[in-house]
Amino acid sequence: MKIAFVGPPLSGKSTLFRAVTGQAASSHPGLGEHMAVVKVPDQRLHWLFNLYKPKKLVEATIDCLDVPGFSHETAQQQAEFRKSLPHIRQADALVAVVRAFESSTVPPYRDRVDARADLDELVAELIFCDLEAVMNRIEKIEKALTKPTKSHEQEKRELALMKRCQEALENEKPISSIIETDEERKTLSGYQFLTELPLIAVINVNENQAAKPAPFEWPQAKATIALCAETEAEIAELPPEDRKAFLEDLGVSEPAKDRLIRVCYDAVGLVSFLTVGDDEVRAWSIKKGSDAVEAASKIHTDIARGFIRAETVAYNDLHAAGDMKGAKAAGKVRLEGKTYIVQDGDVINFRFNV
Repeated sequence: MKIAFVGPPLSGKSTLFRAVTGQAASSHPGLGEHMAVVKVPDQRLHWLFNLYKPKKLVEATIDCLDVPGFSHETAQQQAEFRKSLPHIRQADALVAVVRAFESSTVPPYRDRVDARADLDELVAELIFCDLEAVMNRIEKIEKALTKPTKSHEQEKRELALMKRCQEALENEKPISSIIETDEERKTLSGYQFLTELPLIAVINVNENQAAKPAPFEWPQAKATIALCAETEAEIAELPPEDRKAFLEDLGVSEPAKDRLIRVCYDAVGLVSFLTVGDDEVRAWSIKKGSDAVEAASKIHTDIARGFIRAETVAYNDLHAAGDMKGAKAAGKVRLEGKTYIVQDGDVINFRFNV
């Protein structure tokens, strides 16, 4: 899974990126982009680690991409953002960071502090980029339809879909709003349209507002989160033993970056199933709605090929029972077949034979 951080210059986007990743970023040569990997916070893993005491704990991860700030102020800034589009299109979700904080030392974008206007401008640019791509595709399909080929029917269906996309974009609606079937989603996924991606709106506020709800909800976003990026960066730099007191002073129970990561995970439609053993306790990411065989294939194709049963217990049931022996005694451990839909937090031991 990859998420891309986008937003205007001086919005705190890169500060939040550093706070979320908690590590030095690696640059792409020739581009003002940065990549880093972040672990998905999951307290269930730590409880299982203490229970089984394996050699290692392996958390699910997210790839994070930070790109140059989006701006209409100069042609150079526009060009830098456009250079990053191929990389942004490869993301599974967008985190749009906009500024709502006041500062005498940080000049505001466009001489204003207006988070709503910044989101409007950013989304308008995403729509324009997609409209360009759709128009180019329509032109190619129409040319192809003038020649005798065996794929005319397929091209006609795609042309109709692209024209629906065009109509939506021209009416300032995202492509995600017109998708009606899995077949349409599959067709469009190959084009990596920006407005098909889930968008999480992050309102970067002053520290004294960090514990409050977001000042407004962005209707096109999967979620709208308020946080103070500068404070999050300070928390990330603290030793773990000092973070709790710092958070209590702010009136919050956890770093906002942890909440943001989980929101991104959910926005993309991912869940985690868990495996335990002497070697490791591990979280595996799968699409919500995946069956037991698809989950098994995440570990190894041989396990999926030789699948027999999935010995399964819900994490909450295992936690309540205290250990696997207690969960079995309480009748909470089940043997599931190939068509079982794996749930978030399932602790699974796959039985297989190859």
